[in-house]
Amino acid sequence: MRRDTIFYQLFQQSPTLLFELLPQPPANAARYTFEAVEVKETGFRMDGVFLPPDRSGIVYFSEAQFQKDETLYERMVSEISIYVYRNRERLSDWQAVVIYPTRSMEQSNTSTVQELLASGRILRVFLDELGEIEELSIGVGLMVLTTLEGDEAKIQARSAIERSGGDRDIIEMITKIVVYKFNSLSRDEVDVMLGIELQQTRVYQEAKAEGKVEGKDEEREIGLQRERALILRLLNRKLGNLSPQLQAKVSTLSLENVESLGEALFDFNSIVDLEAWLSQN
Repeated sequence: MRRDTIFYQLFQQSPTLLFELLPQPPANAARYTFEAVEVKETGFRMDGVFLPPDRSGIVYFSEAQFQKDETLYERMVSEISIYVYRNRERLSDWQAVVIYPTRSMEQSNTSTVQELLASGRILRVFLDELGEIEELSIGVGLMVLTTLEGDEAKIQARSAIERSGGDRDIIEMITKIVVYKFNSLSRDEVDVMLGIELQQTRVYQEAKAEGKVEGKDEEREIGLQRERALILRLLNRKLGNLSPQLQAKVSTLSLENVESLGEALFDFNSIVDLEAWLSQN
């Protein structure tokens, strides 16, 4: 999973998100800007640099580390030292934040940076220790979502959709995370899996932008047929090939029932479960 891209986009959309992870965020956190910086002389590239609004503040460096790297801290200190040397006039101090999914991913031997770790100059954040995802802010919750797998990822992704309040950027980010995790599914299948309403899906938005949805009943019907087709593909993948009779029943469901089935089908274990659901709906 391309977590670097996810974290870059999260911080780009909301630079203040990093400061939610800090025990003592700066008072002017809302005025910080986020950049990705390359130290060209060495070929180093930092995940993110958070710049203060004036030239006398603290610069924050961030690193999302989801693979074991036994020289991570030494590399970070080297990068930061060069950056500070080249940009001394832009800062008064610095702090680094390393985001790990779990403690097991941290560098084993930290003897060369013990003082930096003990002082908090390098702050470590372990996503699995932040608490229940439902109690975190939506942005921090999306960070944690990148660490989850299987059914837990699906459940929490659906919960995040509900908490998003319909914010299109948040929904898009949730969908992107799930697409990376379940890369055998198409984007449209992921939309159905997450229970995203037709009006929120990429297919609908593209059609609306082209002037093909509003006021045109025939286009709404086409959209519904697409949703039914996606559900059938997911059911066939989950349960095996459906009988013509079951396919016919699914193909006549209303939009409301299609959306409900899209959420329920991931709990099905056999054709019997689908038949029971159809008999009740």
